[in-house]
Amino acid sequence: MTTITPPRLEAPSGPGAELRPRDRILGTARDLFHRHGYRGVGVDAIAEAAGTNKMTLYRHFGSKDDLIVECLNGLAEEADAVWARFEATHSGDPAAQLHEWVRFGAECAISDARGCDMVNAAVELTEPGHPARRVIEDFKTAQRDRLVRLCRAAGATQAELLADTLWLLLEGARVSRQSVGAEGPSARFIRMAEAIIAAFLPRGPASP
Repeated sequence: MTTITPPRLEAPSGPGAELRPRDRILGTARDLFHRHGYRGVGVDAIAEAAGTNKMTLYRHFGSKDDLIVECLNGLAEEADAVWARFEATHSGDPAAQLHEWVRFGAECAISDARGCDMVNAAVELTEPGHPARRVIEDFKTAQRDRLVRLCRAAGATQAELLADTLWLLLEGARVSRQSVGAEGPSARFIRMAEAIIAAFLPRGPASP
């Protein structure tokens, strides 16, 4: 699925507890990249905001590109956790999982004005050899393939076509949210997605 910005890393509770420098740098970088872009934030700003210095940053991450890759890998891991939650909440019911994907997608599209971090990275980091390109491509391919499998398990006669239609609808909704705001077409994402699902699963269970 497309990604939603995770919450900022917060210091563990308890007397004397605090994030390790590496985790603090990662959390700060993700927040700054999300708000200001991957090109718009330098290592000096990240180190300062994380309460550390460039030497410490480079000790944990060999370069800014390495830091970007780690941030994107973290997003991918969190997306996997979302899928696991769908499966745990609606065990053995792929149609319900598909409807849950729609609701979560709507939350992503409406709540986050900055859009998908993976897409933003793809737009900014255009060099073919940039290490983030492989992470982005692998993530988006894996998420799309996962949606295909879910559509197939839900009984769609044309699982790939349904998955690709929903996928492009969500990607477009997130871009629309950035360009025309929360009251634009993205506000109707659930209605559109459910209508598409109904067309492919005319006898399937209704959306909750």
